[in-house]
Amino acid sequence: MAKQMKAAFYEAFGGPEQIKTGHLEIPELQEGEVLVRVKAAGVNPVDNAVLAGWLSSHIPVQFPAIPGWDVAGVVEDRAFSARRFNVGDEVYAYARRPTVQHGTFAEYLVIPESYLAHKPKNLSFEEAAGIPLVGLTAYQSMFDAGQLQSGQTVLILGASGGIGNLGIQLAKWKGATVIGVASQKNHAFMQELGADHTLDYNGTHVGEAVKALFPDGVDLIFDAASGETLQQSLLALKPGGKIISILNTGEDLDKNLDFQYVFVEPNSTELEHLRELAEAGTLKVHVSETYSLDRAGDALAQIASHHTKGKIVVVP
Repeated sequence: MAKQMKAAFYEAFGGPEQIKTGHLEIPELQEGEVLVRVKAAGVNPVDNAVLAGWLSSHIPVQFPAIPGWDVAGVVEDRAFSARRFNVGDEVYAYARRPTVQHGTFAEYLVIPESYLAHKPKNLSFEEAAGIPLVGLTAYQSMFDAGQLQSGQTVLILGASGGIGNLGIQLAKWKGATVIGVASQKNHAFMQELGADHTLDYNGTHVGEAVKALFPDGVDLIFDAASGETLQQSLLALKPGGKIISILNTGEDLDKNLDFQYVFVEPNSTELEHLRELAEAGTLKVHVSETYSLDRAGDALAQIASHHTKGKIVVVP
């Protein structure tokens, strides 16, 4: 077995220009761990937040650090007691560990097998790598925290991004009515995903526009955009409705609101459920661009532009 692997990594906090590509040691397998050959790694805005050092007070970073929390690949080796998967099994995972060091922008990943789920059979590795973080974020926000039920109405802010577009699809699967908020150019995309109504945050008071559609208001606001759009949308919340945000921690919101901030956690059971939904044709992943490991910095610069439709992935 090769002792070294090619990886994208950084040795100091900063922007995408800090990313370099070279060879690093493959960690030794410990009890309960598996070695995964990485076939694709999803890129997410949070990767830049980690790179900049903004989350280091909550999630420590050990240099050299390999970015990336999303992975799809193949099991190559297993340590003692790691027997849920066989060598050769295709898997995917949300691979965030308590310390940032061994990320997914590399040829190999050593990870506890408890993080892994079976890759959806009908999706490519690139498509599968686009699901874990965004899929689990939408799932945990709307279902675990938001308790969204069939027949309810959900307002999704930032609905054309990676998290929002999985949110639309999951909410429709649940039987909810979906209002998606994004720029006008993404309205057809949101409608293809199943959004019942689409609103443009440019030149529109989102709360008033929602009230015009649903005078009684919405049951759930799922906020993946924050800022002024979130403040406007509060007008459209039903009495007793919930607000779930992945960006706003609630300091600037009325303390009487039923509000919860969600930071996604690894959950292989929910990943298996997302796999079932993908295999049933309920979830689709739009991969807009793939980047080689040598261009991982370019991938992070692209995601930082906040103008990515669907997902971008790094392919070792």
